[in-house]
Amino acid sequence: MKYLKTIVAAMFASLLLITTTTTASAKNKCVPKIYAYGFAASFNDSTVYFTEIQEIKDAWLNARNNFLVERMNYSNQLRDYLNKQGKPNQTCIISYALKRADIEKRFVKMKRKYVASGKYDVKYIHPGEFTFQTIEPQPEVEETPMTKEEKKAAKKAAKEAAKKKKEAQKAKANDGKPMPPPKK
Repeated sequence: MKYLKTIVAAMFASLLLITTTTTASAKNKCVPKIYAYGFAASFNDSTVYFTEIQEIKDAWLNARNNFLVERMNYSNQLRDYLNKQGKPNQTCIISYALKRADIEKRFVKMKRKYVASGKYDVKYIHPGEFTFQTIEPQPEVEETPMTKEEKKAAKKAAKEAAKKKKEAQKAKANDGKPMPPPKK
């Protein structure tokens, strides 16, 4: 139990050290609209689903690299819709662009892969059935940097936890036999 508490404390200290020393992420920007389509496939069957190209108003992009903020949650919207339709275990993605012409090229290219092969049953989800809803980004949490003393304490606790973990692994390897005294 004593080892467990030490390990947990060290893990917390090292996590705190890591999170406070990383730089703040880039700011997000709101764009008036993006164009997107969704795609879903399952490893359990050969049916794939495409949504129509949709306009998403007031979408949020990462200012540094123009990635769609909360894109996993957009994919989850499609997955949840398909689950409600009785089509579980779908892997869903969203593809987006700022210009309609760009997303149309991607849409045609991806659709061609699945239609031309003839191996897949391609189904389309119309906007009347499903539309993506705008997702507001989660607010970023401002963290205060650690003091030198806190950094030293966290580093020391992490080292102690690693040492205790190593000792516990050795004891387990010895199958409960007493460990020899440490060499000095």
